Amino acid sequence: MNNRERIVATAFCKKTDRAPMILYLCAWDETMYKWETEEEYPQGADLAVETGYDPGIKAVDEIKLGLFPEFETEVIEEREHTTIIRNSFGVMEECMKDKSTIPRGISYPVTCMEDWEQIKHERLNPNSPERFPANWSEICNQYNHGEHAVQIGDFPYGLFGTVRELMGVEGTLLAFYDQPELIEDMMNYLTDFWLTLYERAACELNIDCVHIWEDMSGKQGSLISPNMIQEFMIPNYQKIKSFAKKQNAFVMLDTDGNCDMLIPLFIEGGIDLLMPFEVAAGSDVIKYRAKYPNLSMLGGIDKRELAKGRDAIDCELARIEPLLSENGFFPALDHLIHPEVSYANFKYYTERLRELINKHAR
Repeated sequence: MNNRERIVATAFCKKTDRAPMILYLCAWDETMYKWETEEEYPQGADLAVETGYDPGIKAVDEIKLGLFPEFETEVIEEREHTTIIRNSFGVMEECMKDKSTIPRGISYPVTCMEDWEQIKHERLNPNSPERFPANWSEICNQYNHGEHAVQIGDFPYGLFGTVRELMGVEGTLLAFYDQPELIEDMMNYLTDFWLTLYERAACELNIDCVHIWEDMSGKQGSLISPNMIQEFMIPNYQKIKSFAKKQNAFVMLDTDGNCDMLIPLFIEGGIDLLMPFEVAAGSDVIKYRAKYPNLSMLGGIDKRELAKGRDAIDCELARIEPLLSENGFFPALDHLIHPEVSYANFKYYTERLRELINKHAR
């Protein structure tokens, strides 16, 4: 079984020779800057290759899946510790200068149906020829013959996720009540927009994974109700699943936070693989595996434990070790590695994880 076959089979909860060992979520920029000052860090090396990970899931980033043309990114104001910018989504936001944090949104490009109609007309035409590069056939050939599983779709493209990027969290949540026709049109149009691009891509590209980025839950659970998900999102998930099925591809969805309430809805929508199962939010892959044996899971290893040293790392890996004997589990950290983690600890974690994966090879 080669690497690509192993990843796809695991995503469908089918039998494999062993669990995949992929580095899907790596580290914050601050973490990488810190590691570069540490003696053990292999300067200039590919981190995944250097530490012995399998070739993982590679997102096709050559297709323009968002606004085109994008808004011009510009600095509006420099402050002592922050910068006010307008980003490529047209969002005015305040960003920290010295650390990677979620920016504070100030204003958003979509507040009403009129704004949305203008965005659709001016920046969301799926048939714009510039959405695909001139050397697309050559790019497809490289992906098709590579070792990585090929993913189409990426951050920040999802139903709730992209609407949130265009309207802000508060604006999006209020619109479910005050402007439901706007939410419905945005989610329906975006789904059809992406599927138009995906269908064109699939003419030459062998697609293994369709990715949906949502981030629609926090520590307390989902930001919207099950009824809202049923009405606005599940029909569109099912359309995406229908496309993926024609490609023999799996559908992967990314949402942080606690997903207890969301999992049955995602399964109904046709989601095959869910990630990243944040332990701090109460997401427990051991519990979920018992309850949802046909859902593939990526993540679930508490990233915080890596900062505490070898004993803590061993304890955390022992917690998830039973899943390494089962199908449908990608052992991985539950989010990006924070700067408190040393490279030496990350390397130790990687070595121990590899030992356990090999120990439970089927």
